[in-house]
Amino acid sequence: MDTEDHAKMIIKYAGRNLLSGILFGLGIAAFIDETVFHQLLRWHHFYDKSTTDIGLISDGLFHAFSWFATIGGLFMFADLRRRRALWLKRWWGGLLLGAGAFQLYAGLIQHKVMGLHQIRYVDNVWIYDIVWNGVAILMILAGLIILFQTRKRMHKRKESSSGA
Repeated sequence: MDTEDHAKMIIKYAGRNLLSGILFGLGIAAFIDETVFHQLLRWHHFYDKSTTDIGLISDGLFHAFSWFATIGGLFMFADLRRRRALWLKRWWGGLLLGAGAFQLYAGLIQHKVMGLHQIRYVDNVWIYDIVWNGVAILMILAGLIILFQTRKRMHKRKESSSGA
């Protein structure tokens, strides 16, 4: 495959690179959240408004979701590599966007709107909220910057291949 054909292949699969990264990012962020904050530190369960047994069951379901997303993203990643259509920079942008989106969703929707649990049950929980959501926003911004860069590069490739 020559360079021009490879560039066309990368552009053709740009969306799949993004989706693979987002799924992997969602899954890995959820996995780290569940492993570190739910199991190791035992700060909370996914659902804290019932018994400990229900909390553990909710953690198990949450853990299963995280692995389905992670494995789905990795299967797509492997397929992109097999096709020689992996655009690693775009994939990393998707990963950061997915991880940040998961964390911001958890911090705002699950913690505050739905009240499923708090990050930690302490008097000054707002400090944890600021750090949690601040890191999420930084990941989202970094992912968007990377995706914007790859989008500009994709448009340049399309213009050069159609205008030549």
